[in-house]
Amino acid sequence: MSTTEVINPATEAVVTHVELVSADEADAAIGRAHRALPAWRDVAPADRARLLRRFADAVDADREHLARLEVENSGHTIGNARWEAGNVRDVLNYYSAAPERLFGKQIPVPGGVNVTFAEPLGVVGVIVPWNFPMPIAGWGFAPALAAGNTVVLKPAELTPLTALRLGELAREAGIPEDVFQVLPGKGSVVGQRFVDNPLVRKVVFTGSTEVGKQVMAGCAVQVKRVTLELGGKNANIVFADADLEKAAATAPYGVFDNAGQDCCARSRILVQRSVFEKFMALLEPAVQGVVVGDPGDEKTEMGPLISAAHRSTVRSYVDDTTTVAFRGSAPEGPGFWFPPTVVLPRAGTDRTVVDEVFGPVVTVQTFADEAEAIRMANDTEYGLSGSIWTENLGRAMRVARGVEAGNLSVNSHSSVRYWTPFGGVKQSGLGRELGPDALDAFTETKNVFISTEGD
Repeated sequence: MSTTEVINPATEAVVTHVELVSADEADAAIGRAHRALPAWRDVAPADRARLLRRFADAVDADREHLARLEVENSGHTIGNARWEAGNVRDVLNYYSAAPERLFGKQIPVPGGVNVTFAEPLGVVGVIVPWNFPMPIAGWGFAPALAAGNTVVLKPAELTPLTALRLGELAREAGIPEDVFQVLPGKGSVVGQRFVDNPLVRKVVFTGSTEVGKQVMAGCAVQVKRVTLELGGKNANIVFADADLEKAAATAPYGVFDNAGQDCCARSRILVQRSVFEKFMALLEPAVQGVVVGDPGDEKTEMGPLISAAHRSTVRSYVDDTTTVAFRGSAPEGPGFWFPPTVVLPRAGTDRTVVDEVFGPVVTVQTFADEAEAIRMANDTEYGLSGSIWTENLGRAMRVARGVEAGNLSVNSHSSVRYWTPFGGVKQSGLGRELGPDALDAFTETKNVFISTEGD
């Protein structure tokens, strides 16, 4: 049996060892999920809804334990981790309303009655990344289970602990064991079985664009459905008429939250040229005021990076040729720490501008007018999220319509609200999670015509 070490990124201490699932074991689990599908699909809608609410209640009762697990496993701040556990609860509660509302349609046709049904796809494979292990797992399994599918979930090798606990809570709540299974393992092994095994009818993948392309290509062989939530290189556009004090004060939290390990991070700040100097003067104390340290401390606002290897990758973007405007602080000693860093790129082709650094590094560039701001914001292969800061409503709407991104916020850095759809355009992925739209991704429309014509 192969195992992996779970490392605390804030201390570099070994937390525990987790057994990894083999390819054969993954196939066996998929087979069990397939056999469990008819009984789960046929559970009365009200009863399936009750089970999901019980699951949500179990998560809520275990919220502090889940949060502490995430702090230890992922280095998330305790405040963020509590929100993340609460998000799993809220998403389960939200989709607990779905089983009784999976409406079809009656479509007027000649010679009979035509109705449609929203039916489950089958076994759904959910592949979860290491940056937000709890909420992203819930975004996949909650609507999938609500729609009558069975789920096999693969957490990231680095961060399996909260997923394993969620699997335990599901069983405690009465979700049948084979209906929701958590399979820790390597992406090249377990994740690949989700792609290759024909009993899996849909794959939900969140991760890098490079791997997402491989998942999509593999699923295409079987014409298997796929939802992809991939990378981002998001713009935070600040116009001269904005509340500059608020825009500068909140900008660090739009990019340095979770140490910048967020596909929605606003890692490119675009500032109107006429207010650049004023904005930078306001931004510097805001960056230096970000509290970086022990993620279990209630006052901490940013924790460590996930691993030594990832810290090396982030460091490679800030070298002797990089113009650093200013930096925040980070602890010395054990832990995968990296300080909040603000960079002034030499050109729009700099690696810090083009690549998804996935760390606490943000670039600042200037623009002249709306047209240039939109052009610069769209000058990326990604299109996931972004922010627009202006007091002019007309400008906000024009720029929002012009920026190529799936999720935008005005005078805010909000990206995820479980009531509304979430997803990207271009190489940030395809499909939508959360909100009412997610159920479409986990159901098939069946059309039935009933003739009413006599003999």
